[in-house]
Amino acid sequence: LMREPGSPVLGLHLEGHYLNPAMAGGQMPEYIKDPDPKEYIPIVERWQCIKRWDAAPELPGSMQFGKYITAKGILASVAHTQAEYEDILSAWESGYSHATHFYNAMPGFHKRREYKYEGTVESIYLIDDMTVEVVADGIHVPATILRLVYKVKGVERACVITDALACACAEDAEAFDPRVIIEDGVCKLSDRSALAGSIATMDRLIRTLVQKADIPLDDAVRMASETPAKIMGVYDRKGSLAKGKDADIIILDGDLNLRAVWAQGKLVEGTNTL
Repeated sequence: LMREPGSPVLGLHLEGHYLNPAMAGGQMPEYIKDPDPKEYIPIVERWQCIKRWDAAPELPGSMQFGKYITAKGILASVAHTQAEYEDILSAWESGYSHATHFYNAMPGFHKRREYKYEGTVESIYLIDDMTVEVVADGIHVPATILRLVYKVKGVERACVITDALACACAEDAEAFDPRVIIEDGVCKLSDRSALAGSIATMDRLIRTLVQKADIPLDDAVRMASETPAKIMGVYDRKGSLAKGKDADIIILDGDLNLRAVWAQGKLVEGTNTL
């Protein structure tokens, strides 16, 4: 698909499996392990389509992993972690520049016995140039936190993601993973111990940012287009309306409901009469 002219597929994002088992969330715990160069080096060398790979920086071998993949042009992102400031600072220095579904599967400020410690969240805030993504469906994090991320990180260092499972585009709206249920407009593990993903589409995220988090529409749109394109290094093709770029265009009405979609110049949703 990467070699197909006009393909919308820009590359692979591997969210696992070098994650902290205590923060597995919806990930399958039986596959979680520490970074293994005997595993990831052959994968990267063989498959040129990997564009992003996530890991928990507190795991043994995570710094070596971050240095290796970023040297190969792969974005390294912090995910499913219990990292505190020293871990995050080391990760930043080893090439990790992004945070996966910020606030989810990572701790904030916390106590151990009588002492207090910064969490992954505060640590990432303290590194000004580290970028973040938030699942802006209004459920994974509340609208107040979406506004906080926007205020602290700013529109150029914060983007939005759906984190949607395949059932988001299924007509029967049933989860395909037997471990997952759909409830309250979100995917959860069936024992309700953790969120497992969303059923949101990107237009819902823009509505949430604007209507619930009071973020200006132009900034909300940038967080869904320009900023992620720059983070992933595809701004030469994606992320803005400019001559020579892919004509990926959406039309929203006054209530920010989706009316039409063009993908690479072809109408795929809506009508030409708008």
